[in-house]
Amino acid sequence: MEQTDIRPTTATVAAPSQLPQVKEPRNPGQDLDLDWVMSAQANTSAIERRANTLPGRRSVKKDHQAAWLLKAITLIDLTTLAGGDTAGRVRRLCAKARQPVRQDLLDALEMPPITVGAVCVYHDMVETAVDALKGTTIPVAAVSTGFPAGLSPFKIRLAEIAESVKAGAKEIDIVISRRHVLTGNWQALYDETRAMREACGDAHMKTILATGELGSLRNVARASLVCMLGGADFIKTSTGKEAINATLPVSLVMIRALRDYHDRTGYRIGYKPAGGISKAKDALTYLTLLKDELGTRWMQPDLFRFGASSLLGDIERQLEHHVTGRYSAGYRHALS
Repeated sequence: MEQTDIRPTTATVAAPSQLPQVKEPRNPGQDLDLDWVMSAQANTSAIERRANTLPGRRSVKKDHQAAWLLKAITLIDLTTLAGGDTAGRVRRLCAKARQPVRQDLLDALEMPPITVGAVCVYHDMVETAVDALKGTTIPVAAVSTGFPAGLSPFKIRLAEIAESVKAGAKEIDIVISRRHVLTGNWQALYDETRAMREACGDAHMKTILATGELGSLRNVARASLVCMLGGADFIKTSTGKEAINATLPVSLVMIRALRDYHDRTGYRIGYKPAGGISKAKDALTYLTLLKDELGTRWMQPDLFRFGASSLLGDIERQLEHHVTGRYSAGYRHALS
């Protein structure tokens, strides 16, 4: 079993505000190249074989594992997207975002304070989250454009983006019209993405593909490429509301699309797996896949996020076990 050489140090596990500010040029999008889009393929059997063997071929233990788990925390979009969200719940979530790991655990690991990558909420809670995060560099992300189905009138979807940006959201998680992918109407998907990117202005746009509803891995590859050509800053697997959300095969397809886009255009696009990633061991597997395929540069908050809510609690529980040798009950690591 292969071990990495990452140990828990300030250099490898830093909060976003403590990282060297590497300013990546923002993806401006490109003209729609249908020859490029239609050339995108996916060998399903090979992709599934690679994904199935990954967890057993890579292993991080002890201090190495603690370092990777601390890194994972800095990459989480801490999320609440419930119909019962209240201002109090969002403020408690933001407090957890400010200090995601108990101070005694950080002291035992000799680590400075860290924060999560962002807080993700519905539009109505953007102002509350922005206010609760004052004095930090943690951005607020808003799900938008008729989330999760993306079937509201197009003008209303664009207006929703503008309202969330006006309220203070620095990132917008938009959803695409799945029908464009299922019918192969790539021009319509491109035009939709370009219009949404323009509506986002300076806010970064995370484009949700809802991969569990796209029918095939080939469609995932092509949709990923079209959205990047349309100006996406991130491509994201899922809303978290579909029957099938983030999976390793889908992630492999999307990550390789990111690599292809970077190789051809020079622009790095971010990746966000979301939905169903709730265990620390899953986070380690996704980070391993990312490092293998794209390298360490992508293991930073400006290029990778986990869309998650319960993941943070399990990671903190694993870190407590690393420090004390004992597992604590899950309720001792509540998020709000």
